[in-house]
Amino acid sequence: MRILFDHGTPKGLARALPGHTVTTAYSQGWDRLTNGALLQAAEEAGLDLMLTTDRGLRYQQNLVGRTIAIVVLTGSTKWSKVRSHVERIAATVDVAIAGSYVEVEIPFE
Repeated sequence: MRILFDHGTPKGLARALPGHTVTTAYSQGWDRLTNGALLQAAEEAGLDLMLTTDRGLRYQQNLVGRTIAIVVLTGSTKWSKVRSHVERIAATVDVAIAGSYVEVEIPFE
């Protein structure tokens, strides 16, 4: 699966996703795109999933008809917290299907 890490997604998470190809919005030159334009660019580039920390995405964008799966990390986005949940995040990514939207809660404590 080809995965896009949005701006706030901890880069260390890429190591927990073996078998997937991870790219970042920054490396694609998409770091200044708004959410709608970013989703469109990712879909046009043939990416399968976007991993983001943008909790408002679901409410800011019309996700109906999207071909890209979206996984949102909610709660804490600090790597020190996220890394203890990498197995759960990886499992969510592994079963994501085109057009799906899933939130993975990362507790602050």
